[in-house]
Amino acid sequence: MRIIRHIIRTAIVLILLSVIAVAACWIILSHSTAGKTYDNVEDIPYRRVALLLGTSPWRSDGKENRYFTYRIDAAVALYEAGKADYFVVSGDNRHHSYNEPRYMQEALTKRGIPKDIIYCDYAGFRTLDSIVRARNVFGQQSFIVISQKFHNERAIFIGARKGLDIIGLNAKDIPFNIKTKARETFARVKVFLDILTSKQPHFATGDRIDIGV
Repeated sequence: MRIIRHIIRTAIVLILLSVIAVAACWIILSHSTAGKTYDNVEDIPYRRVALLLGTSPWRSDGKENRYFTYRIDAAVALYEAGKADYFVVSGDNRHHSYNEPRYMQEALTKRGIPKDIIYCDYAGFRTLDSIVRARNVFGQQSFIVISQKFHNERAIFIGARKGLDIIGLNAKDIPFNIKTKARETFARVKVFLDILTSKQPHFATGDRIDIGV
């Protein structure tokens, strides 16, 4: 019985420490990025380039993914407000049948954004990859990132660790979604693990692409 009680106490302590660590990750990211994200396009400062972070246009059940739709809406509003001149659309293209950058490019052009101001990053497998490649491949040190607020906070935090000046336009969010929140919780913890292990993007570099040239 003594051994069992010891195991139970140890398990409780580990659970509490895990909860504290997860909460700390949320608090640190949110606090350190305070004032760097904007809900209204009228308030966000101008940047020459905006980085649109990718997701699928469809949910796993085949229905519309509103995270995607709302990000496109935000990008269009940014362009129409004259707050950005060029876009980098960065996302996953691991398989020939799945191409987030192409989906975003097509959605933007359908909404009236000229195709020649949209640059595709086909190696944005993770947020870390998208942020680092915006600097290493597309030559950007200061830009706007477009996604939902929780994602923008993570992207801005990563960028700050890489010496980048990033602000975020918050796309409309979706009412509480436990699957998304669980995924984001893991992603925020992973940010700190990546920092501790000096994690690098899958393709950190590539042929230099000069935007607007």
